[in-house]
Amino acid sequence: MEPITLTTDRLVLGPHTPEDAAEVYTACQDPDIQRWISVPVPYEPAHARTYVTETVPAGWREDTEYNFAVRLGADGPLVATLAVHRTGSHTHEIGYWTVAGHRGRGYMAEALRAAVRWAFTEAGVVRLVWRAGVGNDGSRAVAERAGFLVEGVQRAGMEHGGALLDCWVGSLLPSDLGLPSRLPYEPAVSGAA
Repeated sequence: MEPITLTTDRLVLGPHTPEDAAEVYTACQDPDIQRWISVPVPYEPAHARTYVTETVPAGWREDTEYNFAVRLGADGPLVATLAVHRTGSHTHEIGYWTVAGHRGRGYMAEALRAAVRWAFTEAGVVRLVWRAGVGNDGSRAVAERAGFLVEGVQRAGMEHGGALLDCWVGSLLPSDLGLPSRLPYEPAVSGAA
């Protein structure tokens, strides 16, 4: 897929570029990002360079992962990163982190709403899954504000730092946002055997 740019009232979401490496490196020094996001620790400048020059372009080119740098305006600072990646033929997972100095301002929820609408209407996604380690209350609050339904706890559902952690898992369907889906959804009927 060709990389695209999304805009909201305050934000511009576009693929990371090589010029983003320094901001990504700085953001990933944050202990909270390292605690909840599977990034190398210690996070070195080479990790950031590889991410913005190899990982991001390959994901778009191969149609497997769509990474967005979230900026406060076209030329503003990096406030977050968001990714939508394929996990199955009908499922994509969404993940994100927010730069420490930009948390609590609603940027991520705003970016997430734009990204999920794009995923459903333009990228052909039929189901989005969100996961976060149990206790990552900020991520959960953002997911719920964007419309994700938290379905429960998945035991040993994610790997982080060489260990398996329990995680919250939630989902979002096009119908949750009043959008059509490329596949029909037939929910279970209550009481059916």
